[in-house]
Amino acid sequence: MTLLTGAYVAGTSPVHRAPAGLKLVLLAVGCTALVFARSLPLVGAAAVGVVALYALAQVGWRAAWGQLRPLRWLVVVLLVVQVLIADVPTAVALTARLVLAVALAALVTLTTRTTELMAALERALSPLRRFGVDPARVSLLMSLALRSVPVVAGIAGRIREARWARGRERSVRAFAVPLVVGVLRHADAMGEALQARGLDD
Repeated sequence: MTLLTGAYVAGTSPVHRAPAGLKLVLLAVGCTALVFARSLPLVGAAAVGVVALYALAQVGWRAAWGQLRPLRWLVVVLLVVQVLIADVPTAVALTARLVLAVALAALVTLTTRTTELMAALERALSPLRRFGVDPARVSLLMSLALRSVPVVAGIAGRIREARWARGRERSVRAFAVPLVVGVLRHADAMGEALQARGLDD
């Protein structure tokens, strides 16, 4: 996958056809609503809504799982920690809200080309131009950050699986060093791609 191609899955569903700006606004509204959905019934209703949106988008469950799979270890750790410091319903609700927020963001990237997202962000940030802000560069930075999250999570997941296979799951060094090296390699490759496009100045 080349730089800025994102995880877009071609389609003609209503979700695909919706304007990128509208999807970003609805994403912000949905994530804000999840913050206040603290009870299990509300979280369950939100989950049904997210599943319905994925079904409407018709992106395929394999593509959807591909976006969420890198976070599985983080979800497990978060759930265990929350169970230890709070009650089980609270832990489940909090973890589920995180998964649903990520799923909503993933749905936007699965149904929207990166160029369309960047254009929408540029339009939203255009009022800041008067303060010396370059909307194009800011939107590029935000898009790169959005793409880097699953990449870093995927690197961490592969390292953790390799540690378990070697019986070194308790070694912090065996996890931290490969993770830093992997992230630096990804950053270096991204920097070279940006430089090739004349965006390094």
